[in-house]
Amino acid sequence: MLSIPINLNLPRTPRLITSLPGPGAQAIVQRDRAVTSPSYTRDYPLVVSRGQGCMVEDVDGNVFLDMTAGIAVTATGHAHPEVVKAIQEQSKRLLHMSGTDFYYEPMVELAEQLAIRAPFPNPQNNAKFPAKVFFTNSGAESNEGAIKLARYYTKRSLIVAFLGAFHGRTYGAMSLTGSKAVQRANFGPLVPGVTHISYGTHASLDYLEKQLFTTILPAQEVAAIVVEAIQGEGGYIVPEDGFLQRIRDICDRHGILMVVDEVQAGMGRTGRLFAIEHWGVMPDIITTAKGIASGLPLGAILARPELMTWPPGSHATTFGGNPVACAAGIATLRLLESGLMTNATQMGELLQASLTKLHQRFPRVSLPRGKGLMVAVDLFDEQGNLDYKLRDRIIQEAFLRGLLLLGCGKAAIRFCPPLVIDSDQIHIALEIISEVLSC
Repeated sequence: MLSIPINLNLPRTPRLITSLPGPGAQAIVQRDRAVTSPSYTRDYPLVVSRGQGCMVEDVDGNVFLDMTAGIAVTATGHAHPEVVKAIQEQSKRLLHMSGTDFYYEPMVELAEQLAIRAPFPNPQNNAKFPAKVFFTNSGAESNEGAIKLARYYTKRSLIVAFLGAFHGRTYGAMSLTGSKAVQRANFGPLVPGVTHISYGTHASLDYLEKQLFTTILPAQEVAAIVVEAIQGEGGYIVPEDGFLQRIRDICDRHGILMVVDEVQAGMGRTGRLFAIEHWGVMPDIITTAKGIASGLPLGAILARPELMTWPPGSHATTFGGNPVACAAGIATLRLLESGLMTNATQMGELLQASLTKLHQRFPRVSLPRGKGLMVAVDLFDEQGNLDYKLRDRIIQEAFLRGLLLLGCGKAAIRFCPPLVIDSDQIHIALEIISEVLSC
């Protein structure tokens, strides 16, 4: 049994003491509407006060089982004591000094730990590390930097990305994103030179090689193919066998860089530090964020050392690699490797088995897909069409019963809980979903 420190003041199961939203939550939602951007997407009126492990408590004292982890961010659970301790200790010493212009050990230590674990070829010229690291504040910023690095190194301008992909909402990242029209509408022109193809199938790679490369997309001008090992926002889509290996082969044959976005799938979520490791494929660049620091804003670009040759001043960031965030990242990595990745594998298997039973009982729920604790199911109507209205109703009704869920894709529910989740909590989540489907 995995030993997970918990705050005994919070129950490990949902506890609702008011109608939802409660009076305190209603008041804060009203205040929020007056001053915050309408671009935020809020699926339900949850106003969080505190969290511990897989549980969060709202401002009215209602406790929820969290199957979202703040969009796959709180990998070690909410407020893990070891992460909190690392944050507190570092905060007493140094809050900020900008790793762009100065040096401090937490940034170097985390870079070393990530670099030595990067799934890249053995380093050249007797170098110790197979990667170099650039720290960012977010996944979008990591992907922005990866675009720049790929173009800088190859001296090429074109990029291949995928329909259904989500890489962020800043201009370069948004130009790669192919998830939802609302994310791009009325923001053009976007960064030029990006071509999208379908994700996850050999047919799409046939189209790339036999149609695009021979007509409108010269392979010798393509800097990078940017791909998620498992699509996140696009629906937790696992690619066909051999798909990622074939991208590697295409890149090798044409001098193209393979950039793998591990922002959502990485940092232990699938049971491996990086999801690409499931396929034994070595990319050229990896982008990551979300779970890297258990909730503090941090991201990273990992690249083979011979690629990261851009000169001083060509790319920088004021806050990326913040010492407090790096301290949280060091603690997070230690926890992932001391049991949480194993737990992700074991609990992911239980989750998929439980969702398979749910499918057998409720055929409008698809069979599950995913790896580790990155799992999704689709919802269908009685005619067999994807049914986003049913998906949205389930999410809303689950919230009213104390379970936090998020959608993805066209009509999918994603399950991306903190990696500290246990079997009892998985059973509780499935019982709540069964109650909703039975209504």
